[in-house]
Amino acid sequence: MWILWACLSALFAGLTSVLAKCGIRKTDSDVATALRTGVVFIFAWMMAFVSGSVSSLGKTDGNTFVFLVLSGLATGASWICYFKALSVGEVNKVAAVDKSSTVLTVIFAVLILGETEHLLFRLFCIVLIGGGTLLMIEKGAAFQGESRKSWLFYAGLSAVFAALTSILSKIGIDGIESNLGTAVRTSVVLPLAWLLVFIKGKGPQIRQIATKELWFIVLSGIATGGSWLCYYRAIQEGIVSIVVPIDKLSILVTVAFSCLFLKERLTKKSILGLLFITGGTLLMAVSG
Repeated sequence: MWILWACLSALFAGLTSVLAKCGIRKTDSDVATALRTGVVFIFAWMMAFVSGSVSSLGKTDGNTFVFLVLSGLATGASWICYFKALSVGEVNKVAAVDKSSTVLTVIFAVLILGETEHLLFRLFCIVLIGGGTLLMIEKGAAFQGESRKSWLFYAGLSAVFAALTSILSKIGIDGIESNLGTAVRTSVVLPLAWLLVFIKGKGPQIRQIATKELWFIVLSGIATGGSWLCYYRAIQEGIVSIVVPIDKLSILVTVAFSCLFLKERLTKKSILGLLFITGGTLLMAVSG
């Protein structure tokens, strides 16, 4: 079943990126991130109550909470960087860099969690994914100068924090039901996101958000909530270094929707890069 949860996570995560891009055409990325987090917070706690896992909250040990909090902080940092990158870059290229967190996740899983099974084969997959990512972030007219440096920098940071999130979450949810773990983590991300908005003095911009963009932000939050619930159920039951690559296949959903609805176009090198990423990811998944 954990394979199914990972696949559903990929589907929802792919939708998240495109919906979020539609919601930040004019809306500030930090404000959009804070609003999305609020939607995910409500969604996550609602699922925790429906599943009855809230009753086990008092039985959770302190060590589990520490790792969930650290995971939440890493998630918040990843989101802030990711949506900043989306605000200035093309969805399919930003997503490609973000999904390269698979490489870091596998390395962390080996070093920290001791997941060394089929290590040489997974290293080969890492090379494919890394090479594909480089092909997808090729230089283009739309990404010269400071604009290109900006989205690439933030997308790279997003990947680093996303990899840390996966490892910290795996450790943190060993002693807690996955729905409740997701809700606790969201409770950490929410104040972090809103604190950033008010520190930067962007609070007044909330009332200036267009209704259409607000709806896209809300839908993006719902998709994120669905992806989270499926993802953390998968890593609780499965192998992190396998679940993460399956989840990263969301790039196929992201690219498909970005081409259909955002009219972004892929070059031949980008298509080849996407094939490398997909092939490496699929091989990584079946190695488990």
